[in-house]
Amino acid sequence: MGRRGPKSMADLLITDSPAGIVNRPDAPYDLTDEEADVWRSVVSSMPADHFAPSHYPILAQYCRHVIASRRIAQLVERCCKAKKFDREELKELLKMQATESLAIMRLARSMRLTHQAIYKANATGALRPVRALAKAPWDADD
Repeated sequence: MGRRGPKSMADLLITDSPAGIVNRPDAPYDLTDEEADVWRSVVSSMPADHFAPSHYPILAQYCRHVIASRRIAQLVERCCKAKKFDREELKELLKMQATESLAIMRLARSMRLTHQAIYKANATGALRPVRALAKAPWDADD
């Protein structure tokens, strides 16, 4: 039988074993610096145990698509600012941008990174964080 009463701060802060500590995954070495920055921002925005090693290739591809999308957006801006406007080039760039956006969306959904996966509506229709993703470290396990 356990102790009665509220848990002490020491009990809440210290885990029973070092095995309970979950480290966030570091970016793979085959990603560029820009892609690694995207990796770190995505990983730090989710709970530490959200990504399993089986998710790493999907997350790496997601990071590649995000950077490719940024580069295409830069090309679209350059095309629009050019003195001689090339409609066909803009059309091709926008197709490429739509393709990248679709790939980003599919990968984000498969890793549950979208707002729909992170938030759920309560009875009033207002969005609130899903309890499992927003649990504070000092909350006791019930």
